[in-house]
Amino acid sequence: MFVINCKNYEEISGDKIIKFVKIAEKISKKFKIKIAICPPQHLIGVVANSSIPIFAQHVDDSNVGSTTGFVIPELLKKSKVNGSLINHSEHRILSKEISKIVSKLKDLKMTSIVCVRDVAEARKYAKLNPDYIAIEPPELIGSGKSVSTHRPELITKAAIAVKDAKNNTKLLCGAGIISGKDVSKAVELGSKGILVASGIIKAKDWNKIISEFAKALV
Repeated sequence: MFVINCKNYEEISGDKIIKFVKIAEKISKKFKIKIAICPPQHLIGVVANSSIPIFAQHVDDSNVGSTTGFVIPELLKKSKVNGSLINHSEHRILSKEISKIVSKLKDLKMTSIVCVRDVAEARKYAKLNPDYIAIEPPELIGSGKSVSTHRPELITKAAIAVKDAKNNTKLLCGAGIISGKDVSKAVELGSKGILVASGIIKAKDWNKIISEFAKALV
């Protein structure tokens, strides 16, 4: 799994998201690898009919109906959105909310990616059986210092913690990934994929950097 979180970067604003997704679609097909995109929330509908998975950056534990301003999983599902990040370090939520949202996405057959900042959280939330646990130490996010290089033991220990849950949850690695070498190292340490943002979105050549990461995952 290769997940790209676009956050709210200006580089991806407006029609730029369409160009970005089309590049990802071509590379996904070329390398036969699953690439998922998390667009800014207000742009989800623009790319929801893509041939690759589109995920929300966040969803709320709220209901269909008179719930103004909330991101509702059931409505995302109807708009052909495939899943969501949960508890990203820039949008942390309560433990009880994480549990409810993982359960709701599972019922809707949508992909759940629970973001965690350390091994203890990886162990805790892997027990909920989300599709993925994404380990991202906050201090390395956007730093250009990859967790696979600067804190490799974190991936190894998180991989063990996820495996110990004895369910279908898989580990993703994030934070500071800027090269194919970082990606290869993460996989070598036990990650089943990557969650990246600025290392791709802010690159001058999207085709080149996405291809480099994809090759490292094949």
